[in-house]
This record gives sequence, structure tokens and C-alpha cells, in this order.
Amino acid sequence: MLTQLPPRTLIKAERLRFPVFGDTTALESYSAINLGSDMSEALFQNDAYLTECTATVLESTQQGVVLDRTVFYPVGGGQPGDSGRLSWGSDEMPVIDTKWRRDDGAIVHVPDPETLLPEVGAQVVAEIDWDRRHRLMRMHTCLHLLGAVLKFPVTGGQVREDKSRLDFDMPDSPDKADVTSELNALIEAGHPVESRWIDEEDLDPDLIRTMSVKPPTGVGRIRLLEIPGVDLQPCGGTHVKNTSEIGRVEVTKVEKKGRQNRRVHVVLAGD
Repeated sequence: MLTQLPPRTLIKAERLRFPVFGDTTALESYSAINLGSDMSEALFQNDAYLTECTATVLESTQQGVVLDRTVFYPVGGGQPGDSGRLSWGSDEMPVIDTKWRRDDGAIVHVPDPETLLPEVGAQVVAEIDWDRRHRLMRMHTCLHLLGAVLKFPVTGGQVREDKSRLDFDMPDSPDKADVTSELNALIEAGHPVESRWIDEEDLDPDLIRTMSVKPPTGVGRIRLLEIPGVDLQPCGGTHVKNTSEIGRVEVTKVEKKGRQNRRVHVVLAGD
């Protein structure tokens, strides 16, 4: 559900902790910016449930295929890039990864090295591996809930299909059973998951409690992910529409990664 904030609404620090999922630099941490560009329209930003679309090939090399529009999410913000396929006529190209090209905002579909490539100008159907994407959506949304349960600054993280993690700047290790119980209570409560865009000028980076990087500047718009009453963060990843869709989860391990750094691992226990 996409809505707009009133003009000049300033998002305060006490409501936000900019997520740093993965080892990224400020310029590469694009997870909350508008990925749409003259090169590639990012359809997944408005509807993460789109599994395919028709598109025109703008570039086609062994390094990657660029389309004018796509449902494929590019790796970033700790979430892996989508896999799937491009098909045209009786031919198809497996997509083994999806990346974001920083200089022009193009979304690059990485082909299998031995595959046939579509020609520039060809009309193709871009189709993601939905089962994999949906697991990543569930996991990514779960990490937002984990950050809401453990109210400490996030220093890193990683979204994966089988298990995911967040790193927290916290002095003591939390109890795994307690965190698991709180997470599943939030999931079972069936909270809606919503997103909306704000102008970059309406989000003051100096107010955000970021441990590793600051939100990128000069991007125009920033996307907010909100679970009303639970969590509000800049994030451009893919998420489920309701927390109940995540299913039961379990915190499997808490690691001490430094004097004040704790790594919390979580899996989709319902699977």
C-alpha cells in the first residue's frame, strides 16, 4: 500500500534506525532509494508480488542484460538479487543473479555463462523464481520485527532463504527463547506491512542513529517501510503484506562478535 506523507513532514530519529543489512558502503547501500531510472523501471518497488512482466532489451552482453522494466530485485541492502529467467519465443535465458549499476541506475540481469542471449530491441518475458523470492520477502520482513524486538542500533545483517541474521550494538546477549516468543507474537498478530515514499529533504540524515553508514544523498526520494505501531525504517527491499505471512520463526543462535556486538540468527521454523 503506497501513500504519501504531507509536505515537509520530518521523520524523527526516535522512530527510525536506518537498516544496514550487509557489508555495504554509503554509495552502494541503495536499499531505500528510488531505483527507477531512465534505464530500468523497478516494478518490484510498488508491487513485490509481481512475478513476471514483459520488457524490451536495452543491452545484452555476457556481463548482463538490461531491460526497460523489470520485476527482478537487484542485490543490495543485505537482500540477495533475484534469480529466474528471460524468455522470448522458444528461447530462454536463465538469470543467476541481479545487480544494480551505480553509475546509471540500470538493473542488470546476470546470465548463465553458457546461455543464449536475447538481442537488443527484443521483447522478452522476465519471470522471477517466485518460491525463492517469497522466502526472502518473509525473511526480510522478519528482520524488521527482530529489530523491533531488540531495540538497539543495527550494525550489520544478511537476508537469506534458509536463515538470516542481524548484528546489534548491545552489551549483553538476549535470551533466544524470549526473542523467539516475542517475534512469533508479532507475526501471529497479523500486522499490516506498508510502504510509502518521502522526499529526501524530509528525512534528516543527521537525526538517524546509524552505526555504519548514512542514507545515500542526492537520490530525490526515500522509501519508508512501516509496520504500524511496530517499526518504521527506510528500506527498499521486498516484503510480505502482512506479518502473518511470515509463518513461525526461531532464533537459533546468538553470537558475541565483540565487546558490544551481538549477532542474532533466525530461521523460518514453519518450513
